[in-house]
Amino acid sequence: MTAGQFALPVAFDLAGVLLFAVTGAWSAMARGYDVMGVFVLAFVTGTGGGLLRDGVFLKRVPVVLTDWRYLGAVVVGGLIGVAIGSQARRLMLVFAMVDALGLGAYAVVGAQQSIAAGLPALAAVIVGLTNAVGGGLLRDVLVREEPLLFRPSQLYGVTALVGCGVFLGLVVQLRVAAPTAALAAIGVTFVLRMLSIRFNWQTAPIGRRGLPAGGSPPDAKQ
Repeated sequence: MTAGQFALPVAFDLAGVLLFAVTGAWSAMARGYDVMGVFVLAFVTGTGGGLLRDGVFLKRVPVVLTDWRYLGAVVVGGLIGVAIGSQARRLMLVFAMVDALGLGAYAVVGAQQSIAAGLPALAAVIVGLTNAVGGGLLRDVLVREEPLLFRPSQLYGVTALVGCGVFLGLVVQLRVAAPTAALAAIGVTFVLRMLSIRFNWQTAPIGRRGLPAGGSPPDAKQ
C-alpha cells in the first residue's frame, strides 16, 4: 500500500489542535493565569503533541510553524475556552468529551503520518500515542503538576493506544479508506474514554517493593 493511500484531510489534525487548545485555556483559567498564560497553555496543549511528532520522530520542520491554520486553530480554541470558561465547573462532562475527541483525533493523525513517512506499524503506534498525549504532558510539566499519564488514573493513554491500533488495523490489514478508519478509531477512543469515566475504570499502581520514596534502589550497604 502506498503512502498516499493513508492520507487524512488536514481537518483531523486541526480539530485535534483546536480541541486540545480549549482544554489548555481552561487549565490556565483554573489557575488564574493572565492572557499570556492562557495563550501559552492553549498553544502548548494544542500543538505540543504535533511538535514532538514532527521535531523528534519524523525529523521535519513542525507543521505548526509552516501552516498558519494551526496557529489559527490555537487562537480559536483559546477564545472558545475563555468564552465558556466561566461555566467550566458545570461543564466537566463537556470538558471530558472535548478532551476525548482531541485524544482520538491526534492519535490517528500521528499514526497516519508515521506510516506515510515510511515507519513500521509499531513505531506508528508509539508516535500516535506521543501525538495524543504529548501536549497534555508538556502542559503538566509547565504548571508543575505530576503528569496524568504517569499516575494511576482513569484510562487515558490506554485509550489512545487502542485508537492507534484500531486505525492501523483497519487501514493496513483491512484496507479501509484512511478517513473512514480515522473516524472509526476516534469513535472507539472516545467511547472507551467516556466509559472509563462513567464506570471509573482505572489503571493500578505498581508497588515500590521496598524502594525508598525517591525511587532509587535501596543502598546495598544498609
